[in-house]
Amino acid sequence: MRTPVVAGNWKMNGTQASVQALVEAIRTGADAQWKSAIVLCSPFPYLQLVADMLVSSRMALGAQNVSEFGAGAYTGEVSASMLQDCGVQYVIVGHSERRALFAETDAQVADKFATAIAGGLTPILCVGETLSEREQGKTLSVVETQLAAVIERVGVESFAKAILAYEPVWAIGTGLTATPEQAQEVHGALREMIASRSSDIASGVRILYGGSVKAANAGSLFACPDIDGGLIGGASLDATEFLAICQAAG
Repeated sequence: MRTPVVAGNWKMNGTQASVQALVEAIRTGADAQWKSAIVLCSPFPYLQLVADMLVSSRMALGAQNVSEFGAGAYTGEVSASMLQDCGVQYVIVGHSERRALFAETDAQVADKFATAIAGGLTPILCVGETLSEREQGKTLSVVETQLAAVIERVGVESFAKAILAYEPVWAIGTGLTATPEQAQEVHGALREMIASRSSDIASGVRILYGGSVKAANAGSLFACPDIDGGLIGGASLDATEFLAICQAAG
């Protein structure tokens, strides 16, 4: 049985005051009976604040990015060892905003994934297609190429220590959401891609859906057999909405 995961990606939002209020509200509202694992992915400046607030809680701390380099002369970068030193357990890699706005390539994403694994972090690998690619019928080939780049770099066995997230680019922050049938089709295909290399890894890997998930649609999405939770963007900044999503997963 795969434990569902709900990860909140706050992106570049927040102040010390708002982050503290958000975490307090989520901690207060989280039900110990929920089966889902909850991860809060904070901006870098607030990682230590959130880490301190999550002590003795059922929730885990995540980061939104990691350098592909180790310690050294890489001004502005943050290494896996630094993140772990701050109490981080999970890290998002390959988010579509990193790929589109910061020109991260499949090879660079694979390097970041490898660095995270080597540094003792659990990477949440994002894959997904643009609207144009979906309209051209390229969805499965796009996500397969993105996934294959990582598997070729570190091997399929690495997904025993990782999470996969399908985020259709056309549904991120747009208010559009893939239907449960559309999402399940891609999730099922991703699991099959991994199964073609290792059935054991495929049966255990958790695949999250991300793309305008909210309380109103979370239940129908999470009911799909190959959807193991969500990577939540805007809704994770609203404690009530985020908690409702966690409840739907748990």
